[in-house]
Amino acid sequence: MASHRRPKRPSRTRVTVLTATAAAAVALTSQAAQADPKPTKGEVKAKVDKLYHEAEKATEEYNGAKEQQSKLQKEAEALQDQVARGQDEVNELRNAIGSVATAQYRSGGIDPSLQLFLSSDPDDYLDKASAADQLSVKQADALETIQAKQRTLAQQRAEATAKLADLEDVRKALGEKKQAYQGKLAEAQKLLNSLTAAERAKMQQEEQQRAEKAGREADRASRGGGGGESGRPDLGNEVPASQRGAAALSAAATQIGKPYVSGEEGPNAYDCSGLTQWSYRQAGVSITRTTYTQQNDGPKIGRSQLKPGDLVFFNNLAHVGLYAGNNTVLHAPHPGASVRYESMEYLGSFQFGVRI
Repeated sequence: MASHRRPKRPSRTRVTVLTATAAAAVALTSQAAQADPKPTKGEVKAKVDKLYHEAEKATEEYNGAKEQQSKLQKEAEALQDQVARGQDEVNELRNAIGSVATAQYRSGGIDPSLQLFLSSDPDDYLDKASAADQLSVKQADALETIQAKQRTLAQQRAEATAKLADLEDVRKALGEKKQAYQGKLAEAQKLLNSLTAAERAKMQQEEQQRAEKAGREADRASRGGGGGESGRPDLGNEVPASQRGAAALSAAATQIGKPYVSGEEGPNAYDCSGLTQWSYRQAGVSITRTTYTQQNDGPKIGRSQLKPGDLVFFNNLAHVGLYAGNNTVLHAPHPGASVRYESMEYLGSFQFGVRI
């Protein structure tokens, strides 16, 4: 007869392993279902543009810290030079008093009345005594001068110490700002790298087309530094408010095609405020380095008042360019792009213009 043995029950260990495996499979399936889909090209572009704006803001803060560092460095060095010169003056005064005191010590051990009694020429002695009194007065004045100089030196040393402490703080901030904009740029590049080569090429093509909307082949005629009328976008017939504004705009046009690089101010690469500062320098006008300070370099004006050569600010002072006419700006846009003309409608929120 056949054996009717009951089937062997699976061991507890085997049940546990199977259960864990099944649970893991369910969890992975659930995670896969809940995972965010790969962002589209449009979503990547929107995020990259936002990161570029944030990086530009950090770049301007970096530029400001760098400018402050340079100013503090000069002030600290000037104070240190003053302290060194003042100390030399004090040392000379001390040496002079020391020489007089040594001479007095050598001849002043006898009581003045006895010196007069023993003197073979009383009139000569009295003349010398009068001179000695005058010398004592000069010594007292010299001592007061030394004390005053020492007080000034102490104050200058304290100011120099404070400047050096401020300088160290600015250097620290400088490093932080640099890390901030570099981090934003790295994050943007990581997003761009998530696209396929074809998607990146398409995005670049679309941006180029957008830039050229300000005028057909706006860059082509100007890349060599010339910029003839035939290749320039239609800027209308607006007249610059001043000769210096016209000269600055003309200078900026010679830089079309040069790359945007954070922190650069020419002549091979620019960030936005670096280009505006360089352009006005060519026109013989000195303006400050950052968007945050350039906003105060002239009177503020509204959009309807803009004339070619005026500075135009966007996105909470994170970006600046030169108004070129007909709703067009000449600017250094962002990393990966070059100095170019561009319609104002693509530059974000307009703040105001500044006439230099």
